[in-house]
Amino acid sequence: MKKKALALLLVLTMALSLAACGNDDQQKDSSPSNSGQPGTSQDDLQQGPGNLPPDQIPQYTVGISQYMVHPALDDATEGFKDALNALLPGQVTFDEKNAAGDSNTCTTIANGFVAANVDLILANATPALTSAATATNEIPILATSITEYGVALGIENFSGTVGGNVSGTSDLAPLDQQAAMISEWFPETKTVGLLYCSAEPNSQYQVDEVQKFLEAKGITCTQYPFSDTNDLPAVTQTAAANSDVIYVPTDNTCAENTGIIDNICRPAGVPIIAGEEGICGGCGVATLSISYYDIGYKTGEMAAQILTGEANIAEMPIQYAPQFTKKYNEAICTDLGLTVLEGYEAITAG
Repeated sequence: MKKKALALLLVLTMALSLAACGNDDQQKDSSPSNSGQPGTSQDDLQQGPGNLPPDQIPQYTVGISQYMVHPALDDATEGFKDALNALLPGQVTFDEKNAAGDSNTCTTIANGFVAANVDLILANATPALTSAATATNEIPILATSITEYGVALGIENFSGTVGGNVSGTSDLAPLDQQAAMISEWFPETKTVGLLYCSAEPNSQYQVDEVQKFLEAKGITCTQYPFSDTNDLPAVTQTAAANSDVIYVPTDNTCAENTGIIDNICRPAGVPIIAGEEGICGGCGVATLSISYYDIGYKTGEMAAQILTGEANIAEMPIQYAPQFTKKYNEAICTDLGLTVLEGYEAITAG
């Protein structure tokens, strides 16, 4: 009897032990980290914004309207995209359009973005900005490569913040310092020709400001506006024949046609001080340069804040380049027999 009781006790003990193990395994299988349900396993859950599962990560479409193909504008677009890809990896789809220098095409592009209901528009250069601002007052518009927003958008007494659905970055370098470069490089200068496209209001603003600084130094200035590429050669010829030095502002049409300007001015021995590096690299002697990639990147940072709701575009002031660099065109300086001033860096080929 004692042996039978002991055996029965052993059987009962083993049964209770197996039941406990089964209950423990059941508890482990039902825990959140081991349930095997989609989106709950730490092995299966991809790390996204706020540790959201992939199907809940916000996705955005950004329309890019670039006025023309040009190294400066290309760099700004590249910086913009790089910033958004870095800050919102895998979340942004870019719809990139180029107007090939045609303002009417800018309008078509802007209207297309509005019809597609994109989440944000990048307007690269003034014609792209004005077209986008006309097309919508609801979709956020960030611009870059804009010299002066008050002039571009017709805002009197511009305070630095556009308001509404527009903000962005400026490519304006200190115009007084650019004007001073003319006297630094060519101290005997008596006449300066100001060459620009009359269809670009920001160009008019720049030459007006530079003219004020130069005339205060006793230098005679003459403005030489041209309406489009067709009359650029003739106007450039006249400017070169009547000027000791020519100043070319940050001007999209000039930027697209530096070869025409250079082929007239360099053989005539007339040096050019340019408003930005791309123009200087094509036809100028020297410039006070900014990095268009940097201002594009800054614009991309602003875009990330707007898309994620961290910032209100109506309250975002226009941002400017953090630094300016004095640069010179080695080939043209050599051809004109000019000695490069201290503190200038050579423009390198892009």
